Amino acid sequence: MRQASQQFNEEHRRRINEAVVQAESKTSAEIVPVVATASGRYDRAEDVIGLWLSVAGLVVAAILMPYPQVEAGAWGGLSVALYVAVLAAAVVAGFIAGAIIGTYWHTLRRLFTPRAQMREEVSARARAAFFDSSIHKTAAGTGLLVYVSLYERRASVLADRAVLDKLGQDALDALCRQLTESLTKGDITAAICGVIDSAGEQLGKVLPRADDDVNELPDELVTLD
Repeated sequence: MRQASQQFNEEHRRRINEAVVQAESKTSAEIVPVVATASGRYDRAEDVIGLWLSVAGLVVAAILMPYPQVEAGAWGGLSVALYVAVLAAAVVAGFIAGAIIGTYWHTLRRLFTPRAQMREEVSARARAAFFDSSIHKTAAGTGLLVYVSLYERRASVLADRAVLDKLGQDALDALCRQLTESLTKGDITAAICGVIDSAGEQLGKVLPRADDDVNELPDELVTLD
């Protein structure tokens, strides 16, 4: 999976930046789009995959290797010590291979990661991005975060107090549903621009732009690799 910063070329970024400028021309709210490569590390999934492959390696090695001959009057074949050493090596090799596969084969690692854990990680990273991008520092509490996490294939829309009071949580949830439904079509840029446009339309009705409005946050896409 490509890093978040590699998902967007100059044209993509220009379109998103223009969508933010256009939306903010209608409202005093500050809209910040953030795209992260992943919201969590998910080491446990790599360990689980490694465990399964280590078991598979043990089974294959036990089937392919002849059991050591210990009867009197016979020689040849593996010694018991060597037999055990080979089995142990198969377990270790399987675990290492599984951990490596889990690290780079994102689809497989996602299958071994509980959905609840991914939901919690995305929620936590979105809240961290809200503060790291200074969205909470707008003078009137009008910040809005549009957050997309690529690995988990999840999104979140978070708002500061003024936006939440004026729009309500149901409206924010609807924007998030719009975003995730659009993301399933595969065009990340279009999905982000679409939800920014919708947010601008709705916010313009409840938090219209004032003549002396000051742009407090950058009108650009933030990527987190």
